[in-house]
Amino acid sequence: MSNQNRVDALVAPKGSLEMLSQDEIYRLSEKSDSLHDLFHRCALAILNCGSDSDDPEAMMDEFDDFEISIIQQERGVKLQLRNAPASAFVDGKMINSVREMLFSVLRDIIFSQHEYILDRGLEHASSDKLTNVVFELLRNANVFRRMQTPDMVVCWGGHSIKRHEYDYTKRVGHELGLRELNICTGCGPGAMKGPMKGAAIAHAKQHIKNGVYLGLTEPGIIAAESPNPIVNQLVILPDIEKRLEAFVRAGHGIIVFPGGAGTAEEILYILGILLHPKNADIPFPLVFSGPKESADYFEQIHAFIGDVLGEEAQSKYRIIVDDEVEVARVMKQGMEAVRQYRKEHKDAFYYNWKLHIPEEFQRPFEPTHERVRQLNLHFDQEVHLLAADLRRAFSSIVAGNVKAQGVACIKEFGPFEIDGDKSLLAKLDALLEAFVAQQRMKLPGTAYVPCYKVITE
Repeated sequence: MSNQNRVDALVAPKGSLEMLSQDEIYRLSEKSDSLHDLFHRCALAILNCGSDSDDPEAMMDEFDDFEISIIQQERGVKLQLRNAPASAFVDGKMINSVREMLFSVLRDIIFSQHEYILDRGLEHASSDKLTNVVFELLRNANVFRRMQTPDMVVCWGGHSIKRHEYDYTKRVGHELGLRELNICTGCGPGAMKGPMKGAAIAHAKQHIKNGVYLGLTEPGIIAAESPNPIVNQLVILPDIEKRLEAFVRAGHGIIVFPGGAGTAEEILYILGILLHPKNADIPFPLVFSGPKESADYFEQIHAFIGDVLGEEAQSKYRIIVDDEVEVARVMKQGMEAVRQYRKEHKDAFYYNWKLHIPEEFQRPFEPTHERVRQLNLHFDQEVHLLAADLRRAFSSIVAGNVKAQGVACIKEFGPFEIDGDKSLLAKLDALLEAFVAQQRMKLPGTAYVPCYKVITE
């Protein structure tokens, strides 16, 4: 063990992958292989959990001497760590939750990248095939369990939120936990951590020993939003589209807390799906909520949705301000409607097979300047298709803000240019300006330089 903020350690698996093939070990160990780079970046993010930074480049620079390698032994594998962040250890021993998440990284990267070769093998896959892939990724991570009734509440919201907003997410999580509901989030800090923390305390009060705190992330975002230590089930999906599908397939209802571009992306994703005619009769409780100080934020979001997607989209959710008890009650009641529907249609409680997700929401969108300029941001199309491209626009901003590849793209070629219907773009630009003014794009105290330019003239 070294001094100060670095630790060397040999770590054995706990609760995850123990055996690897020789080919898998070679690819993960060979520094020239892309799989090694992916594993290295994700592992460092796990070990750096609890960090106050959302700058992946800064993390990589700070721990540029970090090394991880796989040691093959007769009884399985171990991980050799050198110059690892000391925050992952107590008196030289790795924290158990961190150790489990570290081997979850190994498990998910091996399964998704090695077994499916997702960047090549699914390019022309059907919508049903992609849904089955998401199912298999979650099943491989042991996410599914027997349950008497739907109980998984997905909580979305920003990593960069004010303290009073964070405290409110904890209060909501506490009320959900008291009603024996479980929590799924994007696994990072802020609105992703608060509900889990509140629910964990409530579960302890209710003597619930098997509470679920499911975290779903993806390689491009994990370094900027390192998993919080409350997560007890971590799954790394290959891309944002499969991550978003995993949320709505595994979850039974969604609460949206205040956030920035990533939260807007999530809102447009779920609204685009619920607006599809095939999903008209499928119950899916959706609540927007925050403390009284965030009322203006939700008014802005609500107005934007009405202006660009219409009143039908606004009818798909309910806004509840500063009332954590009512949020939890509404979600609990919504679970009963989900239960009845799943029973009547013989659909599983653990995976929402009946929900129709159009291919426009499933195909990976890797933002480049050309692809962003080609987005169809015009009103002369079906509303769910407009939601799909608006979602891609916000996804591009997230990539330019925090994802390593997107940040590099912005550095080389300048801001993404978002073009389309000028009246629509004026609404979009106003919403984004509000996010910037409210410091929702980056953590407070971090100077924000926009990675986008909305063409309004």
